[in-house]
Amino acid sequence: MSTPLVAAALLLAPALTGCTTVHGERENIPSVDRAEASQALRDFTDTYNTAYRKLDPDLVARVETGPLHAINSADLTAQHAGSPRGNPGFPALELTDARYLIPRQVGWPKFFVADTRSNREQADSGTRWLLLFTRDEPRTPWRVAYLSILSRDEVPRFATDRDGYAQPVPPGTASRLALRPDRLSKAYTDYLMTGEGTVFAAGGSTSALRESRKKTLRTPKYWTEYIDTPAAGPRYAPAGLRLADGGALVFFTSHHSQKQTMAKGMKPNPDDRVKALMTGEARKSITLTRVSEAAVRVPAKDAADQRVVFLNRVEGVTAAKGE
Repeated sequence: MSTPLVAAALLLAPALTGCTTVHGERENIPSVDRAEASQALRDFTDTYNTAYRKLDPDLVARVETGPLHAINSADLTAQHAGSPRGNPGFPALELTDARYLIPRQVGWPKFFVADTRSNREQADSGTRWLLLFTRDEPRTPWRVAYLSILSRDEVPRFATDRDGYAQPVPPGTASRLALRPDRLSKAYTDYLMTGEGTVFAAGGSTSALRESRKKTLRTPKYWTEYIDTPAAGPRYAPAGLRLADGGALVFFTSHHSQKQTMAKGMKPNPDDRVKALMTGEARKSITLTRVSEAAVRVPAKDAADQRVVFLNRVEGVTAAKGE
């Protein structure tokens, strides 16, 4: 376990000769102090609960970004179509027992991770919710880009400096990882499309997913086409923290398209949530667009086992098209 975090305010104390201004774009400073991180977690939880009671996708935009916002905004849009008056009985999400993994960083954007307990899980289940908060510059609010749910045993031991701060992983060659974070999304989507390469360990998000897809490629009632594409742009940028063994826990995004075409005499029958997101008329086929966000353990470049292990993957339908 990491040592207790030192309040960032200590590092920003005024010099004896006068007040010193610390510039986050130039200095290697903690991305956030504990008090602000705690407030960001409260703001997220409060706004999330209000958004799901009102079923208002505009509200989550205040506290979410990237893949999590894409997934939850579509979910709220679909739910609102079925319940335009909202869901006042929505059980409040509570996130407690927070541990903050705060890296020192130069420049923007900056991020930190809140490792929390959720009331969505049984008290004795031992699961943890990891939320990655990010912001682009000092005047913008902290928003959650990634949410991953791990068992207590899956939460890795993070590397920390002598003051207890986490260590961010550069996205490129300086990451010193078996697979660079900025190449994870392409490597994963290439694997799903071709099955080639051994960079990913077998599991539900890799080999089992490919096997499941094979069963729906062609059936008596329909056939399915899959297209997987890597995420691009700053909104879907990966982020990672160094682990004690030299590897990293990396969060990344990918995009997935699934077109289901019905056999002659058959007609698509989408559920209500898909209908709420659908454009066009589903006479013969439906194309679903999905966004997925994942937390993976990437080994160090010199590790004996070079396989990337999926710890958690969340996927949601964000658009649908009928033809």
